[in-house]
Amino acid sequence: MGNNVHYLSESISWIASDDLWIEGSAIQQLHATANLPGMRRVVGMPDLHPGRGYPVGAAFFSVGRLFPALVGNDIGCGMGLWQTDIVRRKYNADKAEKRLMVLENIADPPWLEAHLPESLAQHPWRGSLGSIGGGNHFAELQQVECVFDEVRFRAAGLDAQHLLLLTHSGSRGLGQAILRQHIATFSHDGLEESSEPARRYLAEHNDALAFARLNRQLIAARLLQQLRATGQRVLDVTHNFVEACAIGGEQGWLHRKGATPDGCGPVVIPGSRGDYSWLVQPVVSETGLHSLAHGAGRKWMRGECKGRMSGKYSPAQLARTGLGSRVICRDRQLIYEEAPQAYKSVASVVDSLFQAGLAVPVARLRPLLTLKTSGGSGA
Repeated sequence: MGNNVHYLSESISWIASDDLWIEGSAIQQLHATANLPGMRRVVGMPDLHPGRGYPVGAAFFSVGRLFPALVGNDIGCGMGLWQTDIVRRKYNADKAEKRLMVLENIADPPWLEAHLPESLAQHPWRGSLGSIGGGNHFAELQQVECVFDEVRFRAAGLDAQHLLLLTHSGSRGLGQAILRQHIATFSHDGLEESSEPARRYLAEHNDALAFARLNRQLIAARLLQQLRATGQRVLDVTHNFVEACAIGGEQGWLHRKGATPDGCGPVVIPGSRGDYSWLVQPVVSETGLHSLAHGAGRKWMRGECKGRMSGKYSPAQLARTGLGSRVICRDRQLIYEEAPQAYKSVASVVDSLFQAGLAVPVARLRPLLTLKTSGGSGA
């Protein structure tokens, strides 16, 4: 188990096989985070990469203080997986692509009003619900490529003869507004856990968690309606949040920034849009601060991607992947930033978790059609 767990000190470690590249600046950010007041442990996941001051793909455990900046600006971001009624052998790629390409990026207000629960009908950010957003967010039709654990696969409510729908999105502008307010007022020093600002942040944070979960549900509802299909949600797991937790006999705060919790059953670890996704069963362990990788992890910074690739690939070429899947992305800059070449191999990430004894494989999922931004209007 220990071969893939690298310790820099008692408080700093990261999980990766010897042949998985981790950027030096991401390790430096782990060091910087470990020096925050009250910080006890920081752990980088195999998808660790540099963020804006703090690393992405990591978990952080503090005592006495909690840190909004370590959750980040997309509070509640996560993965939802739906079992659809689309029969695998009847799937028509041309027809599905045509239907999703005309879907508006923002939900139509009358549709949204009809689908919003009463508790959120007057939410100030309700207009963002049902929208994927930018960055690495997506919705993707997938087929089951291989099942490694039939018992766990079926227990999760999955069926290999029908397609799956994976949605990756968060709280949209709501989470960003919450973070900006707290950083502007309290800088990056964190919040004393019993203080009024901490209580206020946690209340707003919990609102954003519920908002993000509903957002993924509404994204799925819009896509399934457009595809004239139905689906059943089988899991929804958040990877940007903070929770009260006991680690090593101490009660404190476990922050996850791009880290999937290990205590909520099977989880999906997606690759790039031209790579597989993996359904895995976590093994509950303090070694990884009760966390796993949340995806493949970036290999290139966003600003590098177009310069590296525009001479080799056109946007139209990037809309088709080496696995034969299709990508709908009408943002010419984003399709370069999110190209499969910009990401690590997801197999190298999940293999690091398997070898460290932190997860076991359940199934491998092949992408068929990924929606990032459509040809419709909206942000």
